[in-house]
Formats: sequence, C-alpha cells, structure tokens
Amino acid sequence: MNHQSTAPNDAIECDILVIGGGPAGSTAGALLAQKGYRVTLLEKAHHPRFHIGESLLPANLPLLKKLGVADEVRAIGMEKWSAEFISPWHEHKQAFHFAEAWDKSMPYSYQVPRAEFDEILIRNAQRRGTQVIEGCKVTDVVFLPNDQGAVIQAQHDDGRHESWRARFVLDASGRDTFLGNRLKAKVRNEKHNSTAIFAHFTGVPRNAGKAEGNITIVWFDHGWFWLIPLADGRTSIGAVTWPYYLKTRKKPLEDFLMDTIALSPKLQHLLTGAQRVSPVEATGNYSYSCNHSHGRNYLLLGDAYTFVDPVFSSGVMLAMQSAFVGTDTVDCCLQRPAEAARALRRFDKNMRIGPKQFSWFIYRVTNPTMRNLFMSPRNLWRMQEALLSVLAGDVFGKTPIGTRITAFKAMYYFISLLNMKRTFTAWRARRNNIRSVDIPKEMTN
Repeated sequence: MNHQSTAPNDAIECDILVIGGGPAGSTAGALLAQKGYRVTLLEKAHHPRFHIGESLLPANLPLLKKLGVADEVRAIGMEKWSAEFISPWHEHKQAFHFAEAWDKSMPYSYQVPRAEFDEILIRNAQRRGTQVIEGCKVTDVVFLPNDQGAVIQAQHDDGRHESWRARFVLDASGRDTFLGNRLKAKVRNEKHNSTAIFAHFTGVPRNAGKAEGNITIVWFDHGWFWLIPLADGRTSIGAVTWPYYLKTRKKPLEDFLMDTIALSPKLQHLLTGAQRVSPVEATGNYSYSCNHSHGRNYLLLGDAYTFVDPVFSSGVMLAMQSAFVGTDTVDCCLQRPAEAARALRRFDKNMRIGPKQFSWFIYRVTNPTMRNLFMSPRNLWRMQEALLSVLAGDVFGKTPIGTRITAFKAMYYFISLLNMKRTFTAWRARRNNIRSVDIPKEMTN
C-alpha cells in the first residue's frame, strides 16, 4: 500500500474511521463514540439493506445487552431455542437445545431479519455519537509515516469525493475485505471452500410452540441446507455446497435453486405449497482468511478478517465480539501507546479463537462419522454439553469445556479409524471438491 508524507489540506479530522456499517462496524462505532472518540463510519449502502445471515447465537445476547439494544432486537426477533439436524441417511430428526449446554444461562437466541437488525445497530451507533455517512464508498486508504494515522478517500453516491484523516482505521467491510485485498493479505482457505445459493420463502410449515423458531440444517449429497424462520412469516432457505456443484449450473438461479431443493426429498416435501418471495442470490469462494489481523494503525474486524462457513451461525457473534475486543485495543493504542504492542497481540489471539473453535467442526460437518455423532448424541463425560456450548457460541474461555471438546475430537478420530475405508473415501472426495474448481466471487443471473 502506498504511503504519503502528509494529508491533504481539506481532509476532515477524526479519531477513528470505520469502514462498513454491518454488525462489526456499528458495534465498534457505538462503543468508541461512547468512550468520547470522534468516530466516522462510512457505509457504501443505505440502511435498511438486504443481508443474508439471519440466525444469531445465544452468545450474541449478552453483547446486545451491553450495547443497549436488547429490547429493540427482541421486538423484531423470533426466539430460537434449538438447532435441528435432518439427514437423508437417518430416519429421525435430531434437536440440540441450547438450555442443555454447559452454561445454562444462555438458553436461547433470535432469528432476525438482517435488514432490520443491522439498522438497529447502526442507528444505535448514531445515537451514541458516531457520525454515520451512508451511500459513501471508501476508495483508498493511505497510511502516513511515523504513526501519523491514515488518509481515507471515499466517493458519495452523487459522485462527490471526500477525504478524512484518522488516527486509527477499523476495517469492518465484511466480505468486501477492503484492507485485506489492498494489502494483499487475503488468501483462500485451502482447507474449506464452499458456495451458497439462497432466497426467502413464505408458506413453509413450522414447528409448534417453543420450537417454532428452531433453525434446521438438512444434509444432502452436495452439502447442506439451512432453514431459518423469521417473525414476519418468511423463511430464509439456502444451500451451501461444494464449488463444483454450483459450477454445473446451466439454467437461471431460480430454477437451479428449486432443482437443488429437489435433491432432498425431505426438504422438497416440507416446501410443498411454499412460495419464493425474494430474488435468488448466490455467492462463491465462501471461505477465506487474511494473513494478519492488524497493523500499527488499523484492525480487521469480523468477516473483513476471516470467514469460514455459515453452518453454525457464528458470523454475527464473531463480528460483534471482534468489535468489543477491538474497541479495547484501539483505546489502549491511542491512550497508552507503550502498551499498544501487547494489546495488538492480545487482539490477534482473540481473533483466532472463534474461527479455530468453529472450523474444526465445520471442516468435518459433512463427514459420515460427524453426521452419525450429531444424529446420535450421547452426553458421555459431559461431551454433549460441551458441544452445545460451542453451538451456542460460548468459545472464549467462559466455561471449562476444553478437555471435553478434546475428548469429543478423540472419539471422532477413533471412530474414523474403525471405519477407515469410509473415512478415506470421504477425505478424498473432500480434497477433490475443494481443489476442483474456482468460481467467481459473486454469482449472478
């Protein structure tokens, strides 16, 4: 990235410039403004705007409470008490209840329309003093020498160009990975690569009572489906597949999605009478990471740093968690420069914890051994409680689940060894699927 010695004379001064107004950026903006910093947040779109990823984890709720938006989110959300798994290789449906996790204090979460949820967060940032500018796309960031901060250039929807000078930059641009791309830090995840195709439907049958808001995961030959019920009657449905499968598309996305659903007889039967009420969208090369999470004057938050797979609904929680940790890190760097190096190392360590905890399961979630363990759970030595803690997002050391998760992994490897032929076949298929094709980042009609 290019450097320059001085900032332009017309650059607007601020303490922190946040790129992106999703959950990570809005959370960081609110927290930093509350600490008294001059925060400017630039968001290329206008809220409310559509975004996929409607399912929250129980670990989100304490963060929402700390932000002061818990009641607003409750008003738009559908309670989610369980996660259900359906497998064509098993006759039954398996539900995991968050109340049965190791920590019983986080028994539920919400399914939320992301357009409304994200707007709640960004308006909260505004109320707390963040200058939010929507319809303004960042085009360049130039870091100044000698820790003088950075100059950020952006273009408004009406074509106007504007510049800011900030002491610190937070990249919360999500899958745009603004700084990751410009610093050539973004790399494809060699251990996992997936694609997704999704839309909203009405008329999808739901469970009765407390189970109405359950998220459902349905395995099929090419990956898995999600079903996320929303309070307004819509259901978010998507298929996450190996890249080779989406590459076979020879027809419009609308038809391709319905053909994909037809590959799961159980899901197709469930959707009898359902009607699609949104455009079908698709995206590829889902999994990536950046080779570093920070610099002396910047942090990468949430998906701007890494994204693996949406199967365990971890994205929003990890984004918001990164914003809370990132806020403490920025505050330390600006107020106590002598402690900055230690704070940045602590931030980097925290950013790696969540993806590491989730990715082990994500990499194996389509493996026959893992499917069988999920479909026939046993709370031997409290391993199921530990697994439920991971599914709830309780992965930052709050509960003593480490030894139980290690035991679960050992059991997985032992069963895999007992079924070596099946294990090898699944491993070879996964390796070939990951390496088989590259598809464009954005798939369109």
